[in-house]
Amino acid sequence: MDEDAFNMEIRRFLKQVGVTSQREIERAAAEAAQAGRLSGDTSVTITAVITAPEIGLDHKVEGKLKISS
Repeated sequence: MDEDAFNMEIRRFLKQVGVTSQREIERAAAEAAQAGRLSGDTSVTITAVITAPEIGLDHKVEGKLKISS
């Protein structure tokens, strides 16, 4: 296995995940705010899951995002 090439593939994938996820989170939060489902200072629970069945990976990251108006 070429460790350097694999590392670059991982970084490329994670960059795509980060950029697209941020856009989707911002879009969903804006829609929720417009619909009146978010108001004032609040937190949103968020979960990200990355799976790769071929290598037995099932990774979950949970957190909270503070949203201020």
